[in-house]
Amino acid sequence: MTVELATANGAGARHELTDAEIERLLAPKPAWTRADVRRSIAIAAVSSIVFVGAAAFLLGRSSGWEAVRAAFFSWPDFKAAFPKVLQGFALNFKIFMIAEPIILAIGLLLAVIRSGRSPVFFPARAAAITFIDIFRGAPSLLVVLTLGFGVPALRISGVPNTTVFWGSVAVILTSSAYQAEVFRAGIDSVHASQRAAARSLGLSNMQALRYVVLPQAVRRVIPPTLSGFVALQKETALISVLGPLEATRQAQIYASLNFNFTSYLVAGLLFIAFTIPLARFTDYLLARAAQRETVGGAV
Repeated sequence: MTVELATANGAGARHELTDAEIERLLAPKPAWTRADVRRSIAIAAVSSIVFVGAAAFLLGRSSGWEAVRAAFFSWPDFKAAFPKVLQGFALNFKIFMIAEPIILAIGLLLAVIRSGRSPVFFPARAAAITFIDIFRGAPSLLVVLTLGFGVPALRISGVPNTTVFWGSVAVILTSSAYQAEVFRAGIDSVHASQRAAARSLGLSNMQALRYVVLPQAVRRVIPPTLSGFVALQKETALISVLGPLEATRQAQIYASLNFNFTSYLVAGLLFIAFTIPLARFTDYLLARAAQRETVGGAV
């Protein structure tokens, strides 16, 4: 076997490989041995112990550590605040479960409208682009405050006036704008030849979009969509500024009544406990997709 090697001046030099070199190139790479695994685990454990020990040493040496520990890491206050904060977290979870399907539906609809090519639908595309630009550009907190306090003040007959409802609507609108761009990126990532092949088989534009483009696009954006789930669960805490007794608001009430901030730690741990499984599942999907592309070729 002959290969061409690049030299320092950019010219190619031909080299005849020996049988030993060919065998070495084709030989499978040795897998990690148990000793390699044990050594890696030991290194990781030692570095973790050193890092945690250094952090604990620096915190213990700080003059204000005792005050911070009493204010933020009080076990009696943790136990006392936990039931109320958990009760408030149930409202966050309820809002998340109701809002997420609506966000997916609105986001997909906006992405399909914006990806349309027919001049007939130009007004719809312009409206979709305006919606996305406004609710992606405006801070989520301002949208929550505007809708949560502004719309109930209008006293429109037949329209709910609760802060929970309009806070949820605000979260849905802002998250839908981001989700629409995620779906649009997935649609744009599908090669134009896919649509052309579908059209050559007799499918209409809508049929090609529904049966060929969208299935591939949705499959490709599952990891960023799951990341959006994590962000949405955290954004439900924004409605606390309107007054509903969700987890953050319950933690704030406990802190103001007891002059202790451990309740905020309780709320934070509840959000983390819910979002970590979603984050790890997203990492798993990303790793699996990367492995499929590396081993089996791009899908």
